[in-house]
This record gives sequence, structure tokens and C-alpha cells, in this order.
Amino acid sequence: MTTLLRIDASAQLQDRSLTRKLTALFTEAFRSADPQVRVITRDVGADPIPPIDHRFIHAAFTPPAEREVWMNQRLALSDRLIDEVTAADVIVLGAPMYNYGMPSTLKVWIDHISRIGRTFSFDLSRGDFPIEPILFGKKLVVLSSRGEFGFGAGEVRGHLNALDPGIAACAHYFGVALRDIETVAIEYQEFKDARHARSVARAEENTRRLARRLAATGDARTPTPEPAPT
Repeated sequence: MTTLLRIDASAQLQDRSLTRKLTALFTEAFRSADPQVRVITRDVGADPIPPIDHRFIHAAFTPPAEREVWMNQRLALSDRLIDEVTAADVIVLGAPMYNYGMPSTLKVWIDHISRIGRTFSFDLSRGDFPIEPILFGKKLVVLSSRGEFGFGAGEVRGHLNALDPGIAACAHYFGVALRDIETVAIEYQEFKDARHARSVARAEENTRRLARRLAATGDARTPTPEPAPT
């Protein structure tokens, strides 16, 4: 059975959030193609996760056998979030572009997921690449909205795009290889013109098509481990 983890990070309410509409559409299309799918939902936009602090860092870098009670309590939410990622075959992120980057609520979620001993190991004997992912074989779908346009590589605002590279840089913590990231984006949101309407329609169709492909082909459950750096 496939498990789908849906993460929404928009600060907007459901009726105004384009990314929530896309994640809902993706989930519906995936479920139509695979009625047995298990769906886990977490809305970090509506229910924000508290940011990490010095106590979190202290607890996370203390070996489990040496942790005090307060340390396990401080890491309990992080453990639940990691368990959700670990269980997932497909992770779908509703990730609007805010000030050319990711929402702070999404960044906090990533900070909780990025845990030594849970999602990555660290060994200096590996030389200049001591970090190695623990999870692998998952698919990541990023469903985004952007107020402007032209954020692709080589496009007019490509150099301003801190959202897609930021997510890609952390994807190994989720068990996702770079080749297994799919992105669908709505653009022209602030212009509210015909270009925006076409972008919405195109994004919705691409979202449906992507969900059906991942659900129907079994691609979502195909492990594709990424070789560790040497």
C-alpha cells in the first residue's frame, strides 16, 4: 500500500490558497487512481511548528542512551514528523513562494526533519562529505504558486528563485534523490490577468496528470537510492 504525505505551508486560508487547492487536487487524483492509498496530512501553515532552539539542538546531538527526560520530550514532535516522512512513499509539498524563498513554516518543518541519527548520519571518516542520508527511495512533488513569473533556470527571474534550490538542497533528508523531485507552479498571481488564468489551468492539469502517473504506474513505490558522495 502506498502512503502519501501531504504538507501544506501556505499562510492563506483554504479559499484563498492556490497551493492548498493544488495539494487537494493531487490527493484527490491520486486516490482516484489508487483507492488503497494511505494519506497523512499536516498543515504547518494553519498549525505552525515551533522553531528549533538551543535546547532542541542540545537534545538532538545527545546520543539517545544519554538523553534526559526533558530531551526526549523536546524531540517528541520532531520524532512524530520524521515518522510521517519515513512512512511516506510520496511527499507532496504545498509550497508558495514568499519573498522569493520558502515560507518560514516550511523551513521549520525541514529543521525538525533534519535529524542526526534519524534522517542522516555524520562521519568524519568520509572526508569532506561526512553527511549521508538514511532514508531513500521516496518521491517529492512540490506544488507552488508565485506572484511573478519566469523563475525557471535561465528565465528572467531565475536568479531570484531561492525556493526550488532550497527545497532541493534539503531533499536528501526526506529520502528523495534530486531526479525524483517534480515541481508544478502557478505564476502571474499578482497580475491577475489571462496569463495567470492559463497558468492555473495548466498547473491543475499537470497536477492531475502527475498524481495519476505516480499512483497508476507504481513509480511511487520504486526505491531509487542515491549513491553517497566519495
